[in-house]
Amino acid sequence: MTHTPRQAWAQVDLKTFPLLSTSELVAQCIQGLEANFVLISWFGRAALATEPAGVVVTAVLLPPGQPLVLLRGHAQPGAHYPSLTASFAGAQIFERELWEQTGLVPDGHPWLKPVRYEGARQGRMGEYPFFKVRGAEVHEVGVGPIHAGVIEPGHFRFMCHGERVHHLEIQLGYQHRGVEALLLKKPPQHLTPLVESMVGDSAVAYAWAFNSGLESLTNRPVALATIASRAIGLELERLAIHLSTLGGLATDTAYLQAAATYGRLRTAIINASQRACGNRFGRGWIRPGAAAPIGEPLRQDLLATLAAFLPDFVQVNTLMRSSRSVQARFQGVGTLTTQAALDLGVTGVVARASGVALDLRHSLPGAVYAAFAPAAHTETSGDCWARMSQRMQEAQASAQWLIDRLADTALNLADTPAPFAPLAPSAPGVCSGGWSLAPQALCVSLVEGVRGPVLLALETDASGQLAHAKVQDPSLANWYGEAFALRGQAISDFPICNKSFDLSYCGNDL
Repeated sequence: MTHTPRQAWAQVDLKTFPLLSTSELVAQCIQGLEANFVLISWFGRAALATEPAGVVVTAVLLPPGQPLVLLRGHAQPGAHYPSLTASFAGAQIFERELWEQTGLVPDGHPWLKPVRYEGARQGRMGEYPFFKVRGAEVHEVGVGPIHAGVIEPGHFRFMCHGERVHHLEIQLGYQHRGVEALLLKKPPQHLTPLVESMVGDSAVAYAWAFNSGLESLTNRPVALATIASRAIGLELERLAIHLSTLGGLATDTAYLQAAATYGRLRTAIINASQRACGNRFGRGWIRPGAAAPIGEPLRQDLLATLAAFLPDFVQVNTLMRSSRSVQARFQGVGTLTTQAALDLGVTGVVARASGVALDLRHSLPGAVYAAFAPAAHTETSGDCWARMSQRMQEAQASAQWLIDRLADTALNLADTPAPFAPLAPSAPGVCSGGWSLAPQALCVSLVEGVRGPVLLALETDASGQLAHAKVQDPSLANWYGEAFALRGQAISDFPICNKSFDLSYCGNDL
């Protein structure tokens, strides 16, 4: 009997899929969370013209060692429901977003504040209800939203007693772009360039998640060589972002030799991506049904680049870890304990640095990662040191994984097909642009990007047209983890804590 690896996507036929009441949906979610399911997402949309008025809510849960679980419920307009956050703090950001976008009210939510000031609240960010700390010698320090250099807009408000941070509140949403609505304005086969631009340093992760969902909805599976090429592009992207973060950490501790070395090494990696797909940030690597072909000259080129890269990377990591200055600045600073990481629902490298071993490349591996699993690693201290060490270990594992895969000639990486051609316009059920999507279907697709699970959910109507798209970056859940980690720290520790989390502003402001 052939074992089918768990895929990082799930598709359901909405014509037969049960639509629960709000109370049933909440009860089933609570039952799953009590059984240690991971709440990946909780989102909603306004009912379509063909549906009863109200809001349709979708829950995405990951049971331990099992495939994804999807649940759907319907709520009346402006309905109230018992908040999940009251018992499972990690739901807080999802319920806030759902409330802001649809008006559904989670009764008992302890922190019900807007996420992006979209819709009816647009232009009212000055009304944000910041938490207040009062007392003798208590003061507030505001940083941003306008920052030096090229950093994106975000406001950090520190409530301090002297130099000690009592509470940090992070307000984002300054450049909400409405990208989910944009995904409904063009034929689906033309959307990958838009998806690649949503979070510029995670172009491959986003493109893979989107195209995986699209390929599922068209029932057109892709070849193993295509999946392997996509995984190579993703690991190069992971490597590049980790190098950027490590370089920033070295800069923040004035370790300029290490900062320069990480910058040099990152340049070698992103230039390798450019030689593979024509873009240093991986744009163009993935298209519907296709991925960049890796012929023999390119395979040898990438192998040579990585073989030269790895010894230098190991050496600079050793220098960073042995530096007394780095140790003094990072160890015991910005700690997020394992229990706090579990409670807050943080993901990706941040979670693994706090001892939470959640990585979709292992839990939902698909064909390539099931056959060739990258080395798994977690840290336990949950501080800036752990997040630095976790990135070093993951980047080294990605480099070795890439070398092993590129050395495996049996993968036939040059044999990746061209993008899917459109179907004949006269074919039954063909949507605009000549593509046939399954009607009344929902596909939720995930990819383990460098910050954690990137989610793309695509839903079609009865005619096979895209009716709703949901995009979720792992930074959405992780920003509150950063705020929590600053409690009790010196305000001067903020730059290294912020860089050790290295979250995406635009990933929050989709």
